[in-house]
Amino acid sequence: MKLTLPKIATAPFCPPEVAGSISVDPTASLFKRVLRFAGPGLLISIGYMDPGNWATAIEAGSRYGYSLLFVVLLASLAGMVVQCLCSRLGIATGRDLAQLCRQRYSPRAARTQWLLAEISIIATDLAEVLGCALAFHLLLGVSLSTGIIITAFDTLLILALQNRGFRRLEAIMLVLVATIGVCFFIELLLIKPYWPDVARGFVPSLAAVSDAAPLYLAIGILGATVMPHNLYLHTSIVQTRLVGHDQASREDAIKLSRIDTIGSLALALLVNAAILVLAAAAFHQTGHTDVVEIQDAYHLLDPLVGGALASVLFGVALLASGQSSTFTGTIAGQVIMEGYLNLRLPCWQRRLITRGLALIPAFIGVWLLGDGAVGQLLVLSQVVLSLQLPFALYPLIRMTNDRQLMGVFVNQWPTRGLAWGLFVVISGANAWLVGQWLV
Repeated sequence: MKLTLPKIATAPFCPPEVAGSISVDPTASLFKRVLRFAGPGLLISIGYMDPGNWATAIEAGSRYGYSLLFVVLLASLAGMVVQCLCSRLGIATGRDLAQLCRQRYSPRAARTQWLLAEISIIATDLAEVLGCALAFHLLLGVSLSTGIIITAFDTLLILALQNRGFRRLEAIMLVLVATIGVCFFIELLLIKPYWPDVARGFVPSLAAVSDAAPLYLAIGILGATVMPHNLYLHTSIVQTRLVGHDQASREDAIKLSRIDTIGSLALALLVNAAILVLAAAAFHQTGHTDVVEIQDAYHLLDPLVGGALASVLFGVALLASGQSSTFTGTIAGQVIMEGYLNLRLPCWQRRLITRGLALIPAFIGVWLLGDGAVGQLLVLSQVVLSLQLPFALYPLIRMTNDRQLMGVFVNQWPTRGLAWGLFVVISGANAWLVGQWLV
């Protein structure tokens, strides 16, 4: 029986009409092909180090030192597996996850999935609003309310970049991610952690999570790592690489995408680990084991390190994290809306709607609770994302296991077992986290 592979469709995201726009020469060396294929994984990695992850990493480091570093490692490895499934689905079918859900499920089920996905986008944008607002508050001395207003103007940046091309957008994201990495690298040089203890923290230990409090934090780290919108986004943006329609070309594309994904998420792993190591070395080792808020960490860094540079770098990294996540959140929102509803909105309209809906709870929270609202709202955003994740992860695994849809690119039995095992663990962890939060 001859297998007919589907042609790659236009991936619907903002900036529009860029699917297959970056050619990959199949005769070039592996190194050159990897460079041409690099980029989608980088955009995905941004979701793994957004401001929503900072609070759990800071609290874990300040309370328990380096002992929960292995949780960051395991969560990142799980993310690599899931995101590799996303790239495989997008390349093998030529369609993104939202499009496939609309085509394969009933209209009512597809609309429900769309609504849940939109809620996850708003929750993600809420974390970005709070992260950027807090960065402006710390760096410029403005109030949190003023910082939130400033974040509303990032729509102008989206408009300026709308027609610049996807490759240039990837370059900008690289600069922002590099800014985060460089800031934390300098921070660690200033703080000088004891590296043998850091290395021991990466060794899995049941004793480290034997009590309820560290277990709660560990599950929080896991629950905040894999984000629903990243699954939709990755299946779409991987199609920006122009590859042949034959089986060999797609196999090569899947391999190149896997390299891009694992390399990019390894970078995110280093950043998340650096946040926890920073908190452990600066706070836990000096007896400040009650630092749980991002702003507390910022204000304590100067006196502990002995200079103003550490806190400034921390604030700059926070701003870069929030701003980079803003771009990817906008693209993901476009993918979800067009995939489920077959509806295309101008990029600035999509940005305006999403940011407007995120600004409302941010303003209300700060107005009612003051500065203490930031930490609580960040936790709330992660809980909402945890609730949405199974509704995106389940169809992803089902579809990549479907031989009729995937053809020769269907998951093999070891991958199937690993994927369903991760689904049970991640969904169970998120359910437990939500239950604890509700109680």
